[in-house]
Amino acid sequence: MTTQRHALRRSRNNRIVAGVCGGLAEFFGVSAFWFRLAFLIALIPGGVPGILVYLVMMIIVPSE
Repeated sequence: MTTQRHALRRSRNNRIVAGVCGGLAEFFGVSAFWFRLAFLIALIPGGVPGILVYLVMMIIVPSE
């Protein structure tokens, strides 16, 4: 029995801004809603933590 691990990629289909949350959702096998909620919560204390992490992931994680 082998389990195939997908590479972390930004999603082309499940995207709102750059596909980061959709790509994370596909990689971990959960709903993109939870990643979007996490980034939204990270925006609450001034915005910098959420935006910074999202921008770094947008630059580092390749697109599909």
